[in-house]
Amino acid sequence: MPTLPAPLLRSTVANRVRSQVFRNKIVSAQEAVEWIRPGDTVAISGFASAGTPKAVMPVLAERIRRARAEGEDFTVGLLTGASVSAEVERELAEADGIALRMPYQAETTARGRINDGRMDYVDVHLSHVAQQVWQGFHGGVDVAVVEVAGITESGDLIPATSVGNSKTWLDVADRVVLEVNSWIPEALAGTHDIYYGTALPPHRTPILLTAPEDRIGQPYLRIDPARVVAVVETHAPDSAVALTAPDATSEAIAAHVVDFFGHEVRAGRLPADTLLPLQSGIGNVANAVLAGLSKGPYRGLTCFSEVIQDGMLQLIDDGTVRFASATAFALSEAGREKLVDNIDYYREHIVLRSQEISNHPEIVRRLGIIAMNGMLEADIYGNVNSTHVMGTRIMNGIGGSGDFARNGNLSLFLSPSTARNGAISSIVPMVPHVDHTEHDVQVLVTEQGLADLRGLSPRRRSRVVIDRCAHPDYRARLLDYVERAEAVENAGQTPHLLGEAFGFHRRYQETGTMRTP
Repeated sequence: MPTLPAPLLRSTVANRVRSQVFRNKIVSAQEAVEWIRPGDTVAISGFASAGTPKAVMPVLAERIRRARAEGEDFTVGLLTGASVSAEVERELAEADGIALRMPYQAETTARGRINDGRMDYVDVHLSHVAQQVWQGFHGGVDVAVVEVAGITESGDLIPATSVGNSKTWLDVADRVVLEVNSWIPEALAGTHDIYYGTALPPHRTPILLTAPEDRIGQPYLRIDPARVVAVVETHAPDSAVALTAPDATSEAIAAHVVDFFGHEVRAGRLPADTLLPLQSGIGNVANAVLAGLSKGPYRGLTCFSEVIQDGMLQLIDDGTVRFASATAFALSEAGREKLVDNIDYYREHIVLRSQEISNHPEIVRRLGIIAMNGMLEADIYGNVNSTHVMGTRIMNGIGGSGDFARNGNLSLFLSPSTARNGAISSIVPMVPHVDHTEHDVQVLVTEQGLADLRGLSPRRRSRVVIDRCAHPDYRARLLDYVERAEAVENAGQTPHLLGEAFGFHRRYQETGTMRTP
């Protein structure tokens, strides 16, 4: 654990900015937002809501609304780590203030603007964002707005409850606005590990991280004070992540996953007590899987993931998890309070990194990650759609699932077997949008069962997926489809009836259900 300067440990709400150079730059949010101009590309901190700027962005949304009322076309490009707080995204979207969004979103108003063609959206693997920005794929970053917990006497920045792409934004932005949030526990300082050794080809060197608890960087972010145009003081909590108790479906999915781990241990492919480092997506199914692990024989597990959820805190509490590496917290209100009240304890078991490290393919492959992510649907051959409803309408984005699925030691995709009260089957003949090809999908899990697709040809895969993952209401029709596809002359390695491949989706669009009459 890095040694923290003594004055930091004694700071109060009034003196989170202890560098005189930065103190001289303190202004109101209204003054700071004047540095953002129409047409700018604005990069903000935040990942799964944690660490989203609290003061400047709402003021920007109001400024855009006023400008539009006066007939001015005021939009910005918005770059983030992943999702940010729903309030910030919604206010900017409602003001029609976002021209381009990248790389991930999870808010209904913004989603509607994207699907209506009123907002450009670029869906990107999270591990690719930093490189693409450095290479100028999205133009330059005009302004970065980054939340931090404080500024030391020497000008180092204490990261917030997420790191995400904050390091990249601070490195590349022409103008930087810092929000210093005194709500963040001071004891969070030292939790972070910020690595400054990444580079673009051909100058890359190996990233020497061989275990989730390894520290390869420094506890602070850094910035040239000359590029900081404003410092804004805030005192506001992160938005809480909505969380409901696991239902019977998610608990059934979790039970299948835990049973599978036992099978892999018995086969000698996973260590008996500690498995391999775990990655888990966000949501109730993911939390149910984590809860299921606490009921098993595993102790001293490690995690190398994107977020720390409520379930992860509980696993740390009961000793199931020894250490967790991530880039952000994604906590409910109760989980957030638990973290704040026990931050000294959790700091010994958690590290937060930049997302170019938390999602780095080299590290994911080296550590042998067990990747567990959600999906919208899978087809009978194991291709997965995790982003587009009915193949065309974006839901959220691919996020980091591809970083872990393609490069991990095991890749599992989890989903209830149906949606919309059974009107939609999550197992279909052919997915109309592919995020993860059959080559990156090893295991599919629904509450019906688990399909291990490793070592199976497509024809064999189809039977396993239908038998073990499809809901009984759809199983017979899926089996009929594949049998008729195989009976066609020259059916090929991956048989399909091209005239019927999207029949499930077409029926839903026409009748409101994928079921046959």
